[in-house]
Amino acid sequence: MGGRAHRVSLGDAWSRRVHPDLESERRGRALDVERLTHLLDGGARNTALRREVESLFQDDPAFSLINNYFMTPNERYEAAIRKRVLLHRMAQRLGWPKDGLQHHYAFRAISGDVTFNVHDIATKAIRSLGSEEQIAKWAPLSETYRIIVTFAQTELGHGTYLQGLETEATYDAATQEFVIHSPTMTATKWWPGDLGRSATHALVMAQLVCSGARQGIHGFMVPIRSLRDHSLLPGIAAGNIGPNMDLENADNGFLRLDHVRVPRENMLNRFAQVLPDGTYIRFGIAQNNYLSMVVARVDILVNGVLPALQKACVIATRYSVIRRQSRLRPSDPETKILDYQTQQQKLFLPLAMSYAFHFQLASLREFFQNSYVNILNKDISLLPEVCGHVQWKDSAATTDVFSRLLFRDTEGVLHALTTGTKAMMSDFCTHGAELCRRACGGHGYSKLSALPSLVTQLMASCTYEGENTVLYLQLARFLVKNYQRAQQVAGPTLQKSLPQSVAYLATPHLTKCPAQRTADFLSPELYTMAWAHMATRLIEDSVRHLQTLRQSGADQHEAWDQTGIILLQAAKAHCYYLTVKSFKEALEKLDNEPAIQPALKRLCDLFALHGILTDSGNFLYDGFLSGPQVDMVRTAYLDLLLLIRKDAILLTDAFDFTDQCLNSALGCYDGNVYERLFHWAQMSPNNKSQNPAYEKYIGPLIQSRGSKL
Repeated sequence: MGGRAHRVSLGDAWSRRVHPDLESERRGRALDVERLTHLLDGGARNTALRREVESLFQDDPAFSLINNYFMTPNERYEAAIRKRVLLHRMAQRLGWPKDGLQHHYAFRAISGDVTFNVHDIATKAIRSLGSEEQIAKWAPLSETYRIIVTFAQTELGHGTYLQGLETEATYDAATQEFVIHSPTMTATKWWPGDLGRSATHALVMAQLVCSGARQGIHGFMVPIRSLRDHSLLPGIAAGNIGPNMDLENADNGFLRLDHVRVPRENMLNRFAQVLPDGTYIRFGIAQNNYLSMVVARVDILVNGVLPALQKACVIATRYSVIRRQSRLRPSDPETKILDYQTQQQKLFLPLAMSYAFHFQLASLREFFQNSYVNILNKDISLLPEVCGHVQWKDSAATTDVFSRLLFRDTEGVLHALTTGTKAMMSDFCTHGAELCRRACGGHGYSKLSALPSLVTQLMASCTYEGENTVLYLQLARFLVKNYQRAQQVAGPTLQKSLPQSVAYLATPHLTKCPAQRTADFLSPELYTMAWAHMATRLIEDSVRHLQTLRQSGADQHEAWDQTGIILLQAAKAHCYYLTVKSFKEALEKLDNEPAIQPALKRLCDLFALHGILTDSGNFLYDGFLSGPQVDMVRTAYLDLLLLIRKDAILLTDAFDFTDQCLNSALGCYDGNVYERLFHWAQMSPNNKSQNPAYEKYIGPLIQSRGSKL
């Protein structure tokens, strides 16, 4: 399947023709959609491989998603397990490499509609937190589904605040076992996916207690169900937590442990170890055990959050070309709703977000992978401010340096990047998908549009793997520390020593925006500088407010809490700056791509200027922008809507989602919206059976006093 022809069919005869309104949008445009798809995929070879994998699922009823809309929660759960089993067998049959892109593309092809997603996270956590011996023992069992593992971290009483977790793992030196226990009701593990009915084992995050001392959070492999008959093991109480907003196949569960004993070897010990006599040894720092969360956040953004927004954009934009409503002039035919400026404003911001976050995420992943590989290879050239004093004698030194890169306040670059990116992307993508849903009017409220499920999936991402407000405040702590460093020492040496993401804090900034005409605001250099100014000023305001509170007698903890709102603003401005900067740098690499660069630059312009308009009060507050300059920004922004309108369909086509993956009556490639809506509605079980309520209630009600008709 080398092209886009396979995008258009879900097995319906009328879907072999493309709606003329969509066909006209795709004809005679300068934008090279195929080239843009290759860019998004990371190259033409990746595109070809992805389409090859997708073709395996095309029109295969075993992987159909249409019936999901008419299933009960139990049916969804069973169907998702069946798909996972079939997918595993397919991968074995075709010999897909364990870490190959084929798995990612298969997950995308069936829209992630499988179970055991938390099992995958737990498996990666075993590889992150376990020793080589433990990985050799547990990973093969998990990766071949001989055991099903859930990641049991969140509790009834605590979520993002991991230090507050109450589950205890007390070491018994006499038996060389850990006693895992839920001491309170609020210590009950609550929400882990795959736990309710599926998991045989749990990777339990618990407070380690040995030799009478608490040593913080560590991971323990705990069997919870029999491998013979799946019954709960002694001391285990587990089950499903009941319905939630949307994730019907996630099998979210609860777990209580009553003095459950596991061998000493079941504590994952890459970063810490308990000796037989109870002596505790740590390699690196305590936050090492949070490494799995950093990896999980990046995976969630790549596989869940960003694709959901991209799908919403595809669905709403295609529908807005087909849907005609009212007239611009009395003598005109009804107008495509995408031709209305207000509709463009709703949809083109999420579209710009989709591309902005793609480049931001690509930048984050590259930084993460390069840093990790260089550290493991003992190349410290990328990390002079962190590693200059380290002697590379053993692997413990390597992991210690990586840990400090990840977590310590001033050197926690990767931790800061992942927390900020996760918070911003999930916030903005949720808002963007809801804009898309509303832009589709009443049909957007139908589950058959796929938009409600996309929105609710994204809503969940604002909470799991770290509640966003808490993550922003973690990022703010990193920003304040680096701002204080920047104030203590000035000059180019400091700028080089600061992490790249905050180097702007040591750069002199203009106090007034130099723009004199509307076109000036279409300069990426100018609006990137504007966002750097805004982030710096808000961080400075935060520090000043903290200092004022301390001088008035507040302790550091109270001062931090009472500065929370300003810190939140500063963290969000910093994230916006980084996203604009990543988009700008991506554009600079495309200067020799005239078939795609202009369209992408317009999206970058729109994203940057929309943020300035939305937050214009802060840009006006310190006089950086004047009132007339804000008017110029608005004019440039409105002009961009008309320009982006010309390429809107092609920009969404470039995401190259199959109809099967979108699973939307509104968003199919052919544009036959109304036929598909009507056809899919006939699948409802309510249209294929008698109505029991008529026999019980409606009939007797109508006939109760005799009809005179």
